[in-house]
Amino acid sequence: MIELLAVEGLAKTFTLHLHGGRKLAVVAGVSFVVGPGECVVLGGPSGVGKSSILKIVYGNYAADAGRIWLADGSRVLDIATAGPADIVAARRRTMGYVSQFLRVIPRVSALDIVAAAARDAGLEAPAARARAEHLLERLHLPRALWPLPPATFSGGEQQRVNIARGFVGEHRLLILDEPTASLDAANRDAVVDLIDERRSQGAGFLAIFHDEDVRARVAARIVDVSAFSQREAA
Repeated sequence: MIELLAVEGLAKTFTLHLHGGRKLAVVAGVSFVVGPGECVVLGGPSGVGKSSILKIVYGNYAADAGRIWLADGSRVLDIATAGPADIVAARRRTMGYVSQFLRVIPRVSALDIVAAAARDAGLEAPAARARAEHLLERLHLPRALWPLPPATFSGGEQQRVNIARGFVGEHRLLILDEPTASLDAANRDAVVDLIDERRSQGAGFLAIFHDEDVRARVAARIVDVSAFSQREAA
C-alpha cells in the first residue's frame, strides 16, 4: 500500500519541434518513495533533470514511461496516466507546489493571492484569510505590502508570497523547487521552520535545494538524479 508517493521507472524525453523533431532524453528509470513526515531532496548538478522530475510528479509534464503513485484520500492515483480532472482534484486535496518564481497576477493583492489558494484547498473564506495573514507574518512580509499586487515587489518578497501560497493549504505532499533561492538567512530559517512543522504533522516533501545549509537541515534522504540522467547518453 502506498503511504504517500512512490515513483517507479519514470522516464522523460522532450521532442524539439523547432529543431526538426530532435529527441532530447532527460531521465530514465527514476524510482524513489516519499513517506509521511519525510523530506526527500533531489540532488545532482544543474541540468540532470531535477526540476523536470518535479514537474512530472505534479502533472505539468507527461511521463513517457513509469508510474507515479499518489495516495489521494481513499484512493491511489497514478499521476502518469491520470486525466486532467483527477490531477486538478489531487492538487486541491493532496499535492501542493512551490515554484522558483511567483506568477504575478495583475491588480490582485498579495494577501488575496494567498487567501485564494487557501480557499482552493478547501478553507472557508474567514479561515483562509486568517491562515494567509498568519503565513505572511511568519515569512516577515511587511504588512504595508499585503494590500498591494506583488508585481513591484523584490524577488525575495515575491518568493515569500509564493511560499505562503504553497503552504497555506493542508496538503499531505508539498513539492518545492528552490523555494529559498531568493531569501536572506532569517527567511530561510522561517521556511525551514514551516517544513519542520508540517513534517511533524505528517506531511511529506519532495524538494530541490541548492542551498547546502538548508538541504542539510531538512533532508531525510537525498536522491542523486545523476544516476537517472540521460543527458550524456543522448
